Amino acid sequence: MARRGSGKNHRQKELAICLEHNPLLKDEELARLFGVSIQTIRLDRSELNIPELRERMKTALKTNDFVRSLGSDELVGDLQEIKVGRFGVSHLRITPEMAFRKNLVARGHHLFAQANSLAVAIIDAEIALTGAARVRFKHQVKVGDMVICRAEISRQTGNKTIVRVISRVEGSEVFEGVYTVFALEEEGNQ
Repeated sequence: MARRGSGKNHRQKELAICLEHNPLLKDEELARLFGVSIQTIRLDRSELNIPELRERMKTALKTNDFVRSLGSDELVGDLQEIKVGRFGVSHLRITPEMAFRKNLVARGHHLFAQANSLAVAIIDAEIALTGAARVRFKHQVKVGDMVICRAEISRQTGNKTIVRVISRVEGSEVFEGVYTVFALEEEGNQ
């Protein structure tokens, strides 16, 4: 019996460390990682006074990696990790509303919007706007698929930043893009 408690204590310590390093992990991901049920993760979080994902996301966005260029409700997908000025990762679950009714294939603008909003979010500026985008849709994405998008700054010159974005489903590339994003100075109340 004491052994079980020590297993729980060990798991809770590991859970706290894991969420300290990546506060944007979902309960489902944590459950898979630790090999326990989602309910067990929720109980562990509760006992450790670790808030649910929404609250952790708000806290994460207020830390050093504060997203200045977008509001938290303007990002398409769920932000998983971000290092402003370097890279970001988001997840987007494709729902029936995002797909063509006839074949359940995701409409491209959802993939584009996820990638574009993440490219803008990693820019360290109050105002960041996409000036150009070269994109390729490599494979179809279907309802139920989880799209994992990673944006990374590849080059920066003055206020112009080139961001490379790759989206994957189950490890396979489904979308790639190169975005040219401009950081603008805030000009009064325009």
